Amino acid sequence: MSDYDVIVVGAGFGGPVAAKKCAEAGLSTLILERAAVPGEKVISSLTIPFYGFLFGPSWIRDGDPPIERPVSGIRNFFVKEGKTFAKDCSFRVPRPFGPRVSIGYTTYCRPFCTWLADRAVEAGAELRTSVTAVDVIKENGKVQGVVTDRGEELRSRMLLDSEGLQNLLGIKAGIRKRYLPEVVELCLLLDFEMPKEEIDRVCGYNLEYFWGMPEEEIIAPLGYGSAVYIFPYRESIHMTIGCFLKAEDEVAPAVRTLDAYYERFFQTDRWQSEYAPHTKLRARIWDTCPIYAGLHPEMREMPTFTDNMLLLGDAAGMEAAAIADGVPTAWFSAEIAADTTIEALKAGDTSADFLSRYDQRLRAHPLITALITDPHRRDLKYAAINVSEKEMRKRVHNGWGFGMMKHLTWPVTKAVVGSMWRKPSIPFRWMNMFNRYYKLYR
Repeated sequence: MSDYDVIVVGAGFGGPVAAKKCAEAGLSTLILERAAVPGEKVISSLTIPFYGFLFGPSWIRDGDPPIERPVSGIRNFFVKEGKTFAKDCSFRVPRPFGPRVSIGYTTYCRPFCTWLADRAVEAGAELRTSVTAVDVIKENGKVQGVVTDRGEELRSRMLLDSEGLQNLLGIKAGIRKRYLPEVVELCLLLDFEMPKEEIDRVCGYNLEYFWGMPEEEIIAPLGYGSAVYIFPYRESIHMTIGCFLKAEDEVAPAVRTLDAYYERFFQTDRWQSEYAPHTKLRARIWDTCPIYAGLHPEMREMPTFTDNMLLLGDAAGMEAAAIADGVPTAWFSAEIAADTTIEALKAGDTSADFLSRYDQRLRAHPLITALITDPHRRDLKYAAINVSEKEMRKRVHNGWGFGMMKHLTWPVTKAVVGSMWRKPSIPFRWMNMFNRYYKLYR
């Protein structure tokens, strides 16, 4: 006998979405979360792209999640000898549409993940926090549940693994390997308080990316496509510098190097004139995130399913390669995982053969494959190898300027057409969302 129909491990961005749908289908559903509060162990803040809200769960789109600020554009600044000598602001929503129509929304993970988990609990799922699933129960070679750090054995008919980069259960189940250091970035994030009126003046509704050639030493060594990111929130800004653990047989230097890169960035003219007088540091956060798993042949071919078990989100290597954001793909894969689970339990067949339809659906999704295999960020390394500022500016334009439209237009168009085919009135719901989210911010 099973304790639950479904056990979901992880209450980040994907787990609660899958759990809510399973609970609504009448399945007894348990969510296990190792943190005391959902979202506490996730990277502290991020920007969720618009397509996550448009094509993800309708209850998120039509709800009132805790967003911080709409984003209607990206400003790319190029730094040389401590000064911003050029910029590319070509990717933006033109007025009068922006910022009411946005390319994304900034948010802090803890309140957003808590909001998601609360919706799953309201639907009937059980949430247990401060509990870590440390192993899987296997009988006759098949997963039958999990073992917790408290020594409990919790059995289920289906196990949905949404534990992220740690990926322990996928490894224990024998279907995944540890993330390779070539696809893991170590990030040092700094969170600053900043008055809203100053953020409105300096950033407005824009993300700011700062790029420089290697000799500038503001983009971390082994960054391979990284920039210094500044994300604006309601009354704070968040900065990130990241360094891959390994790249082309080079191993990342000591973590204190990132502090040195920050110190050089803090001497740049834009930081000194626009940010420094108005900011107060309130948090330093170290974290790791996967980025190029979908571009690495070995990682890309690792299974996402086995008997009685599905992996979703980062646990299945679904981080968007160009923007290092796994939220939309976590939402997409969570809904597909829940649908597949409901079908499997209804059919009484949770074998790997039946569950293979999950992987087929992931590959057929109009956005997932395009997002996890986008090479634009990784390929910025060629500008550094060729020591070419011109090449760097060209690649930045193609990845984070108007050139981004070249590789986003087709998958987004497919998703739009598919959504309108299923529900012709959906554009009205989208516009209502944009207006409502803008009012939430205001």
